[in-house]
Amino acid sequence: MKKLVAYYSRAGQNHTPNGLQVLEKGNTEVVAEMIAKHIDCDVFKIDLITPYSDDYKECVGQAIADWKGGVRPAIHEFKFDIKDYDVVYLGYPNYCGTMPMPVWTFLESQDLEGMHIRPFCTHEGSGLANSIEDLNKLCPNSIIEEPFDVKGSETNNAENKVVEWLNK
Repeated sequence: MKKLVAYYSRAGQNHTPNGLQVLEKGNTEVVAEMIAKHIDCDVFKIDLITPYSDDYKECVGQAIADWKGGVRPAIHEFKFDIKDYDVVYLGYPNYCGTMPMPVWTFLESQDLEGMHIRPFCTHEGSGLANSIEDLNKLCPNSIIEEPFDVKGSETNNAENKVVEWLNK
């Protein structure tokens, strides 16, 4: 069974329980790396052609504008053939109560019919929100498996929870 970890993550200034802090690596990327460490997979980081700002408040404004406007921002090309995979581990931070719009761009650009999708989400208290409902709407012919979510501030200590989820 061939697996892919596809994720969107943003470093830079982020909201944490201790206020705004600059992260060298986004929380979702930390979890994606944990997953990749424990399974045989290819990895694809969903990157924006024009990245959101490193400034947290400006990034939030950009993300909200994209979400409200239904914008599908341009992302870098997916260099694999999605049909080669049986399972996609799909990672994202919670933006606007759902997946960031770059993830929507990725999903809408791929034919995921019949594919197993294992979503994982980082957040700072808002959980999965509407992301699974939206994922089901975007990928109605895919098999959406049990999601995993973790607070961004807890990602560095979440490896055991990630492995437990992987083994389900």
